[in-house]
Amino acid sequence: MSIYHRGTARCAVSCLIILMGGAFSVKGERMPEFSWDTVPRYMHVRKVTAFTPEEIDYLATFPLITFEKTTGQNDFGSTEAGTEKAAKAVKKVNSDAKILYYRNIIVHYPCYYADEKLAEIQGAFLADKNGNENLVRNRVRAYDLSNKKVQQWWLDNAKWVCSSKSIDGVFVDGNIKALEPGYLSRQIGEEKKAETMEGYHVMMKKLPQVIGKNELVVANVIRARFDDAGLEFVDYFDGSYIEGFEHAVGGVSQPDYVAKGIAAVQQAAQSGKIIAFTIGAGKYADTDMDEGKSRSENINKSSLEERFTYALALFLICAEKYSYFLFTDGYGVDDGNSKLWMNDMPEYSRPLGAPLGPATRNGYRYQRKFEQADVSVDIENKTAGIIWKQL
Repeated sequence: MSIYHRGTARCAVSCLIILMGGAFSVKGERMPEFSWDTVPRYMHVRKVTAFTPEEIDYLATFPLITFEKTTGQNDFGSTEAGTEKAAKAVKKVNSDAKILYYRNIIVHYPCYYADEKLAEIQGAFLADKNGNENLVRNRVRAYDLSNKKVQQWWLDNAKWVCSSKSIDGVFVDGNIKALEPGYLSRQIGEEKKAETMEGYHVMMKKLPQVIGKNELVVANVIRARFDDAGLEFVDYFDGSYIEGFEHAVGGVSQPDYVAKGIAAVQQAAQSGKIIAFTIGAGKYADTDMDEGKSRSENINKSSLEERFTYALALFLICAEKYSYFLFTDGYGVDDGNSKLWMNDMPEYSRPLGAPLGPATRNGYRYQRKFEQADVSVDIENKTAGIIWKQL
């Protein structure tokens, strides 16, 4: 299959390839590869131009990769085309790597070929009483998920891209915005917000059936701000990306917020869900998928090492099979924006070994033993230690 490029002729060729049998190819084992030999890792990245051969070789070392919006857009004309190009290149090096296609469920980013079809749908975007559609951060439009044509448009795009032999599933972002009752309710009204939430649930129930049982669906959905920390929604998905882990909301103290998040991640991971545990490099930083700015530019080496140890310890306290770790200062890697891109920490190459049991908790302190490492973390004082048995 060849993903949409700009131009009717190219689209016609692509559609012909699909009709000739390119869609819904049988793929291998649907879950990502996993090993406790070293820290299991995740990659979430975007680059508006093509990745270099060296970058592709690096990406191919990861068992699970999400190519973010705008990937390859400048060189290949759309996120769909750029994502498939990158995925195909990675698969040539490591056919077992699992590649996820990024789509936001509610925020409109105009970098997709599918936008041409969206323009034909009347009432595709939410609007306030004055007709203003730039509701997200006062500059970006949001999909009206109560519109059945919008629902079908979004699902059709996910289905089409996932029919590529190089794409293994969808990464669904924007779930928090879609599910939070107060988000945009002032602008669009509580009744309309409720209708969009209902539309979200309709779409998520359909998504696994639409893209096929061999495809993965990972969502940005576990968040301690919800009553059950997002576990009430996680059954729609094969797993959850973890973001905003330390950003306490709702009047809860940060230690209590983090403890609730730890418990939720542990429960999801123990049930066999994929966990893409992503945490920012800056002090108390949260990565922001919508912005993707570098977060490590003002951190000295010792502070970065302390932050890394704390972040990795949090992950190891939670990790089970199919849990993967990403320590990041931003997803955009164009022009050296990320200082951590392709600069791995030495701990990634140290033997880890399987956990010897679940983590233990005493107040805000957690401990866990692995075959080759002892982990401790204090979420109240934001300190951690990892004793590696083999250096």
